[in-house]
Formats: sequence, C-alpha cells, structure tokens
Amino acid sequence: MQFHILTLFPEMVENGLQTSILGRAIQKGLIGIHAVNIRDYTQDKHNKVDDYPYGGGAGMLMQAQPVYDAWKAVAKPAEGKKPVRVLFMSPQGKTFSQEMAKELAQEEELIFLCGHYEGIDERVIEEIVTDPVSIGDYVLTGGELPAMVMIDAISRMVPGVLKNEDSGVTESFQENLLEYPQYTRPEVWEGKKVPDILLSGDHARIDKWRLEKSKERTKARRPDLYEKYDLSGRALEYLLK
Repeated sequence: MQFHILTLFPEMVENGLQTSILGRAIQKGLIGIHAVNIRDYTQDKHNKVDDYPYGGGAGMLMQAQPVYDAWKAVAKPAEGKKPVRVLFMSPQGKTFSQEMAKELAQEEELIFLCGHYEGIDERVIEEIVTDPVSIGDYVLTGGELPAMVMIDAISRMVPGVLKNEDSGVTESFQENLLEYPQYTRPEVWEGKKVPDILLSGDHARIDKWRLEKSKERTKARRPDLYEKYDLSGRALEYLLK
C-alpha cells in the first residue's frame, strides 16, 4: 500500500514513519511512504506557497496552484484511471476511527493533504479532496501529525504488517469495546498479583473474562462506545418483548 503525503515538511513525516512496526513494513515492501514537498511545485520565483487571504483576516493561506500541481504529479489523473482518494487533514472533517482505518486499508494508494498556516485556498480543496478527516476537536499547527496518526492506524490493518495476524483485530475499539487489561511477568509486582484466571490455562474462561472486563471498562470509561455496543442487544430484547 502506498501513502503519498503532500506537505511543506517532508522530513517531519519521513522521520516519524520510518521506525518500529512501520519501518519494518517499509523494508518488507508492504507499505510505501512518499512525502511530497508542496514547495517544489510553486511557480513563485521566491519559492512562496502562501499569501494573504481575500477579505482580510489573520495569518496566511496556502495557495491553490502549488497544492494542485503537487497533487497532479502524484495522482496522475487520467481518463479511465481509478482516482486516488485524497484525505485532507481538517477539524471540519469526519472523525477518524478504527472502522475508517479498516475501510481505508482496502485502498492501494492514498493521498494525504497537510495544510499549514491558516489553511488552504478553498478552490483547490473543492477540486481534489475526496475525504476531509479530523482526528479530534482541537486545532494543531499543521496536518502532518494527523496524517502520521492515520497512516500508523491504517498500516496496522494491512496484511503482513503485524507479526501476529490477530493483533489488528483484537485491540481497542473492535466491536465498540475497549481492550481488556493485560499482564506479563513477574506474577507479583509491588504486591499486585496477576488475576488467577489468566494463569489457569482455561482459554474459554479466559476469553469470557476478557470480554467481561472489556465491557466493564467501556461502560465506565467510554459510555458513548458502550451505547453502540449494547444497541443490538437492547434492540433484540425489545423485539422479543
């Protein structure tokens, strides 16, 4: 799977995505990271990519032309060719989730557009962006960090990236439940003992315990998620009545 990141800070993206699990996945050819410097596509003789917004206001806006040309160089739009989805990192977009990560992992290529300054000329957003996406209700300096967060989450869903093929489907937010508590050696630490059931070897009982702990934790910490998880059960109960 190929990730193209349109950015003013390619080094930031490349350095942040070359280590740990993602670094190994890149070495194996399972994913590719292609950071594109938008500034390379400006037609301004002073290498500028921004200007003052029409109508006034604080800050500067990224211009449409260098963003569009950088996109064209990567997407290579052509008749009959399937268009590559363009994800624009914006607090105005749909909130990123594990379900979205799984869905995006089905694509062969994705383009991430990272804004900076006070944003990007709306005309080029309308022209090339297919998916405005947010990682939360707060404002960051640029789109690079959100893009890196999303690439990390999406990459984990790509077959072969994780050593344990089950890892990507048994962690937090699957089926709208948070992950159960986990433990490793030593058996006793600072007077706190690992739950006996995890030492029993009875995998059916362990699975049941883990599910109950996931439900307890979700209900206490993320009632919004638990509401989604419990919805089908409550609907069935209602129908049976």
